[in-house]
Amino acid sequence: MENDAIEQAKKTKNKYEPLILSNGDTIKQLLARSRYILYKNKSKWSENQTQRAKLLFELYPDIEKAYSLAQDLRNVFEITTDKIYGLSRLAKWHEKVNQAEFKSFNTISRSIQNHYQTIANYFDNRSTNASAESFNAKIKAFRSQFRGVRNIEFFLFRLTCIYA
Repeated sequence: MENDAIEQAKKTKNKYEPLILSNGDTIKQLLARSRYILYKNKSKWSENQTQRAKLLFELYPDIEKAYSLAQDLRNVFEITTDKIYGLSRLAKWHEKVNQAEFKSFNTISRSIQNHYQTIANYFDNRSTNASAESFNAKIKAFRSQFRGVRNIEFFLFRLTCIYA
């Protein structure tokens, strides 16, 4: 919208004056500077970030809904230690997603539904498959470094020498 307003001002040969918010940011600056706020928990926001988030959520209530859904899902995994409670909290989160009608969250929700049993194992001993994924990434990088594999036995030998 700001770019369109700038173009319109150029056409009419007027000087463009952007709307300045109460914290001194323009709307474009607010959006750019709020990006990292959305990655953090509210309790870890500084005073400036809290003020910026308040302005952002007033102007864009959908962002506030999405932030709330993301934080709710994060809390399910951070707080819950029992498998039964974890599954029930995931089901409640799934219901919130259905009511919110965000397409991107529907994808996440469907993925969680399809893998309920393996996700529920996380609540037992807090283990993930991150180490396996990391090792797979190392293998792919190693394979791409040599532009493929001709001799599988030698490739496996090299892998065991390097990563064993």
